[in-house]
Amino acid sequence: MGVRVLVVEDERSLVRLLRAYLEREGFEVYEAFDGRAGLDLAGEVRPDVVVLDWMLPELDGLEVLRRLRRFSDAYVILLTARVEETDRIVGLSAGADDYLPKPFSPGELVARVRAMLRRPRSGTGPEEEPLRVGELSIDPSRREVRLGGREIALTAIEFDLLAALASRPGLVFSRAQLLERVWGEGYFGDDHVVDVHIANVRKKLGEDAAHPRYIETVRGVGYRMRR
Repeated sequence: MGVRVLVVEDERSLVRLLRAYLEREGFEVYEAFDGRAGLDLAGEVRPDVVVLDWMLPELDGLEVLRRLRRFSDAYVILLTARVEETDRIVGLSAGADDYLPKPFSPGELVARVRAMLRRPRSGTGPEEEPLRVGELSIDPSRREVRLGGREIALTAIEFDLLAALASRPGLVFSRAQLLERVWGEGYFGDDHVVDVHIANVRKKLGEDAAHPRYIETVRGVGYRMRR
């Protein structure tokens, strides 16, 4: 079975255009024109990637995203005509992996989908030993994070960011390095997505950014895991 891409968008002409581009690249494309239908279809076909419009009838994109994250770790690209930075932060915080402001080139969307798919998926590759930093345990093979024995629920992107930092405690990773390692080679979106997802990880770990136990900000450079 090929890579399944679900497009949830109420602008039918845009859906037709995206379908043509995605199918030409060999993807298996499903489509829905409102939020509720999109959520139902996601539960049925279990897509690898969801292209999700923010403004949808029935359920808006953010509500679809929140409910989707209860049962799916599919990569999600949020399409939005909203230009305010705070709106984009809200979308990423709700569980989107990336966002694409409208209007956009269908070719750019295909390139971002391909970059996402170059990232390793859950359960692939040889089994790895858990990474441990203090009370924090990160198991790459099971994709589980525990803090003091308590499981911490992270999205796929959040997990990969944390695992990347924990793989080399003390080493500073620039935003560009994290983008290449987590989002994949060829990603050419805004590097601000790194900051938003790091903030989400810190929140879930109960971190205070001013006095971090685990993830330190290196001003002007990027982030590192404390030893």
